Amino acid sequence: MKTEEKLKMCRGCRNDFYNDKNPLGVKVCWSLDKAVVELKKEVSVNHDPRPFLKCYHKDGYVHVAGHRTC
Repeated sequence: MKTEEKLKMCRGCRNDFYNDKNPLGVKVCWSLDKAVVELKKEVSVNHDPRPFLKCYHKDGYVHVAGHRTC
């Protein structure tokens, strides 16, 4: 994947600050060279875990274990 394509995927990442968007003179994020595309689910850290039945499913939602940190 070309660097330009990767940079488009950096939008919204807190480390995008290091892609020449800082007063420190850092031009490129240290992760960019080795970055690979990975399919992920984005789950907000603001959602507190709460109990559900193991068989509970709701359309449009994904449930992850309450103890998971990543």
